[in-house]
Amino acid sequence: MTASLRKPAHEHGAPRPVRSLRLVAQQEGLLQIHTAPFRGSFGGVFSQALRAAGLGSRVLISQFLKGGVEQGLERSLWLCGRLQWLRPDVPGCLERAPADDQERLAVQEVWQFSREQLLGGGVDLMVLDELGLAVQLGYLEAQEVSECLEQRPSHLDVILTGPSMPAELMAMADQVTQLRRGG
Repeated sequence: MTASLRKPAHEHGAPRPVRSLRLVAQQEGLLQIHTAPFRGSFGGVFSQALRAAGLGSRVLISQFLKGGVEQGLERSLWLCGRLQWLRPDVPGCLERAPADDQERLAVQEVWQFSREQLLGGGVDLMVLDELGLAVQLGYLEAQEVSECLEQRPSHLDVILTGPSMPAELMAMADQVTQLRRGG
């Protein structure tokens, strides 16, 4: 048997085989802000989060200043098997600067868990309720929150809600919705 001495087709002027380059586009996540001059006005955002979980997305809702159910990380609520709802382990809602270290630590526990999920890409949608107010009241550091949001994975959708939003966060937002009282 003799070995073939033919040259490859592309050396005879034939076109070179084209390698298929497959590009997969990943949707860019948004940083949305929903704000209003009053608390408790974001039922639509929570409905959106529940709908997303029902459709298969991994969702985390972190409410930083809503208490009263003494929940904490250990007793977070799960809905649709994919939505984790987390509140601080405090006996009531927080409406002022921290009265004691227990309140501050409870809010910071919610933030640390949320931060880990945010940076680790553990969820598809994250709702951070009253994050800006938690910063304004001194429960969380503004610079740490801003840096964390800047470092989030590009595919992750984040929605910030609440009556107070620091200017740095407003400047980072892809979309801002401001609700007004009807009158």
